[in-house]
Amino acid sequence: MSTTHYGAIVIGAGPGGYPCAIRLGQLGVKTLIVEKASWGGVCLNVGCIPSKALITAAKKFEDIRHADTFGFTVPGPVTLDMARLQNWKGGVVDKLTGGVRTLLKANGVTMLVGEATVTAAGQVTVKTAEGDQVVTADAIVLATGSRPIQIPGFDFADGPVIDSTGALALTEVPKRMVVIGGGYIGLEMTGVYAKLGCNVTVVEAMDQLLPGFDPDVVKVLERRLKKDGVTWMLKTKALGWERTADGIDVEVSDATGTKKLPADYVLVTVGRRPNTQNLGLEALGVTMAGPFIAVDKQCRTNVPGLFAIGDVAGNPMLAHKATHEGEIVAEVIHGRNVHSDAKVVPEVVFTDPEVAVAGLTEPKAKAKGLKIRVGKVPFAAIGRAIANHETDGFVKVVIDAETHLVLGVTVVGYHASDIISEAALAIEMAAEALDIGLTIHPHPTLGESIMEAAKHALGEAIHVVNK
Repeated sequence: MSTTHYGAIVIGAGPGGYPCAIRLGQLGVKTLIVEKASWGGVCLNVGCIPSKALITAAKKFEDIRHADTFGFTVPGPVTLDMARLQNWKGGVVDKLTGGVRTLLKANGVTMLVGEATVTAAGQVTVKTAEGDQVVTADAIVLATGSRPIQIPGFDFADGPVIDSTGALALTEVPKRMVVIGGGYIGLEMTGVYAKLGCNVTVVEAMDQLLPGFDPDVVKVLERRLKKDGVTWMLKTKALGWERTADGIDVEVSDATGTKKLPADYVLVTVGRRPNTQNLGLEALGVTMAGPFIAVDKQCRTNVPGLFAIGDVAGNPMLAHKATHEGEIVAEVIHGRNVHSDAKVVPEVVFTDPEVAVAGLTEPKAKAKGLKIRVGKVPFAAIGRAIANHETDGFVKVVIDAETHLVLGVTVVGYHASDIISEAALAIEMAAEALDIGLTIHPHPTLGESIMEAAKHALGEAIHVVNK
């Protein structure tokens, strides 16, 4: 058993851990990063990246099937080779995870594969294939991510019951799928398999799909889901499942009683749980905040020298939030007096059309009792959206009625995920609607929608009728 001392040990090589380790290396801190499964974590291997690869492929599949809209003729029906699609997706993942290893090495970070436990203040024991290794450090960063939540009656160990990881790895398109949970993961996977020809039913316990999002956004999504042949059940609970002669029956319950939904697979996407078990937190006396590790604005725990970032450190459990915290922590460990003071963490749902939110939505601003003005521009009024044949959706800008400060922006539409960054920057910089409105946006682009919506909030829009 060997003991080596480091300036910092990072546990977990996901979108929080590996940027933290890279930045530590750049700052000259002797750093060890420990990963028990896959470099890049859930995000790169079985989350953000592979899901977006499949979402892109499904969208292209749909576009080809409707190529006649643009005057193209595709001889014969379009067919899908799911094995080749999975191989391509795997190549995307391999390229990015390989890049993570290369960057860690290039920045002088030592990499170790194994399962880490904090066995004492400043000490970590790592179970590796070659045996236990004990390492010490001045600072330890917990970046262990999260895992899908299981619900009673639906064990992921059972073949037809899958989580998002299983949904990303299917080697054939099922004929029927029941998706439990109408949140962002559930609807993203629903969109993929519906476009590829699967009959999908979404079961959601709340009273709308995408609970917590602006109902105006949900209406746009529902129209597209209906076109894709998706059905959904609201205020409905999943009770269990049983095998049948040609698949499974999923039993659900709503106000009218219980019913059975035939399926080949049932995908459970009801949320994620932080990975805080088996880290030694109890023995160290680490303070918790519900299921999360309690941290301050520098991501410090109550134990000196111990930090936590990403999903284990609280909501929102998003990759870009984890990356930001990882870089903050690296600076803190290096000795710089910095802290996380982000005003907004953008949220993106990669459905079709996409949904993106920065800051307050209109319903949330009203719920806070704020006096607001709202600008709303449909993509049907934006030249580039029309040329793209992607006119579903809108941009909504919420501003303070008196100061005109931008409080929030909601986008539902084609490439919403790319448009929202301007909105996040505007909020961070305390921009007024006029700051966006007077900024010359190139034409024709989708980004003009932000400018027009900001002007609409002021009653000065050109391409839509002002209130």
